[in-house]
Amino acid sequence: MIRLTRLNGHVFVLNAEMIQEIEATPDTIVTLNNGQKIMIREPVEEVRQAVVAYKREIFQRLLGA
Repeated sequence: MIRLTRLNGHVFVLNAEMIQEIEATPDTIVTLNNGQKIMIREPVEEVRQAVVAYKREIFQRLLGA
């Protein structure tokens, strides 16, 4: 799961597996698999890096590293 911030400053944790798309419009919009859209403060690249780190952690646990 990754930690994100809504435009109003509310911090929440999102299951990275639910992310379908991330776009900058210029605000960052995360579109979930169910079609819901969430506007967040973090830039696209920061979200991408958080997702990669999350998945890396999951795979390392699976491999017992």
